[in-house]
Amino acid sequence: MAKTASPRPRPAAAAGRSPAAARRRPSGTPRFLTYVSGGFLAVLAVLVVVTLVAAGRSSEGPGQEVDPSVPVVAADSHYLSDAGPDAPVLVEFLDFECEACAAAYPVVEQIREEYEGRLSVVARYFPLPGHANAENAAVAVEAAAGQGAFEGMYQRMYATQAQWGEQQESQADLFRTFAVDLGLDMAAYDAAVADPATLARVGRDLTDGQTLGVQSTPTFFLDGQRIELTSVEDLTAAIEAALAERE
Repeated sequence: MAKTASPRPRPAAAAGRSPAAARRRPSGTPRFLTYVSGGFLAVLAVLVVVTLVAAGRSSEGPGQEVDPSVPVVAADSHYLSDAGPDAPVLVEFLDFECEACAAAYPVVEQIREEYEGRLSVVARYFPLPGHANAENAAVAVEAAAGQGAFEGMYQRMYATQAQWGEQQESQADLFRTFAVDLGLDMAAYDAAVADPATLARVGRDLTDGQTLGVQSTPTFFLDGQRIELTSVEDLTAAIEAALAERE
């Protein structure tokens, strides 16, 4: 797979990764697929069905070419894991109010753990218009990111989605309490939420996703190619193939 070239901001946490975290795991069946329960597989199966139904399309194959003029990873994209410039890059366009994204969240966390030090994982915003608080949630996460708390707020959104999702009234006040719980500078957080540049940053991800053909969430790209999920193995199979190409 050809890797889409783009600037690569590196999170501060990556620099502190222990040598053990960077050790390579032998290729083959991913460890987490050997111990996931039927319930976990059922969650991923639901994710696949919901994603395809929401998109209103059938599978078009394991990898889809995208517009090369649009970066799948932007210069200011948020890395959940950074394995370095030579590692495969998995990108998820997500909506924090999307139930399928919430179902994908534990899958992504398992993948991050299994491939730590070998796979970079990037999250990009794609708030859907049918979700009244998806944009508010993305703005709150981006405001937290300005204080180095992207991952903390990202995790909090999924952990609490059942509490605030599908609400028509603004949940911005609730999201502010998440920032308080994370110990953020609230004056700086409030200023970032009110700053049009924060919403514009979210909008750039959305525009890039639309240009790249994203129609539903979650949508995954690996090394610049869209992955069409038709089975529970598709995501890990693509990752294993990308790693094998680098051996």
